[in-house]
Amino acid sequence: MDRDGVAEQLEPFRRELTAYCYRMLGSAFEAEDAVQETMVRAWSKFDGFEGRAALRTWLYRIATNVCLDMGPAAQRRARPMDLTSPCPAGSPDLTQLEENIWVGPVPDGRVLAGDPAEVALGRESIRLAFVSALQKLPARQRAVLILREVLAWSAAETAELLETSVASVNSALQRARATLADGGARAGDTFKPLDEAQRALLARYVQAFESFDIEGLKRVLHDDAVLNMPPFRMWLQGLDELEVWWRGPGRGCANSRLLPVEANGSPAFAQYRSAEDGNGWTPWAITVLEVVDGRIATMTNHLDVERLFPLWGLPMRLTEDPRL
Repeated sequence: MDRDGVAEQLEPFRRELTAYCYRMLGSAFEAEDAVQETMVRAWSKFDGFEGRAALRTWLYRIATNVCLDMGPAAQRRARPMDLTSPCPAGSPDLTQLEENIWVGPVPDGRVLAGDPAEVALGRESIRLAFVSALQKLPARQRAVLILREVLAWSAAETAELLETSVASVNSALQRARATLADGGARAGDTFKPLDEAQRALLARYVQAFESFDIEGLKRVLHDDAVLNMPPFRMWLQGLDELEVWWRGPGRGCANSRLLPVEANGSPAFAQYRSAEDGNGWTPWAITVLEVVDGRIATMTNHLDVERLFPLWGLPMRLTEDPRL
């Protein structure tokens, strides 16, 4: 088969493989690198693919091996809450750590597709809290849990892909479930973009944030709400600390503008702050929210804007107020 013909057969699997690799690696950029390497390996070995396994299974085997090759780093990706205790807003720890420390966000459009039920399930399995929890698992346990519980592969299919026994797969799944259960992360509300109550909550958040109405912000947050901002090591917890932050070090967010984006199957916004030269607004963060029981529980501001904003196709400056 010619090269174009092989690529045509492989390309339809790119999005679901990107979702799989993102869950495995915790980085949109590493996931894209892993999928590209998967495609290269598949293309180069396609003549030897004899159809003894389905093409999809074969590609997942290659992708898994690529991720296992990439995964054994000394530092698994995490969120600030996984590394330290919360710090006081009045004296925050503004140490910046390297990008490869952090779980990063991913655009929904690069990892979600299918009918509404498939998209809804996909949203749940790319949420930041879930992807962060996955990173605490050894890589093979992570693969087993994703294949069995997210992608609904059978134990026999998973064992064949990982070249191990069904008993080993079942044991790894049991250990992975126990580790996630011990993590204690509370389940968030399912994101339903057309749900009126969620839309009203997010509208109140945007109005309060853009007007920098701190009392209004506090009304849409849980009492123990968390703010974290990779690559900064710091994270803050609780309304009193958040108020100190916004009235102190975080007051630069006044006069920000928020554009809705689709990220991690969750409510999310691109935040632009007032440009230092006075000409419009410039990128500050991709903010992903986690909503629990009808209020915002976690705000994660990803500050790597030079790479993240192009990933969403966002402009690097707003010269007109998007509210007008």
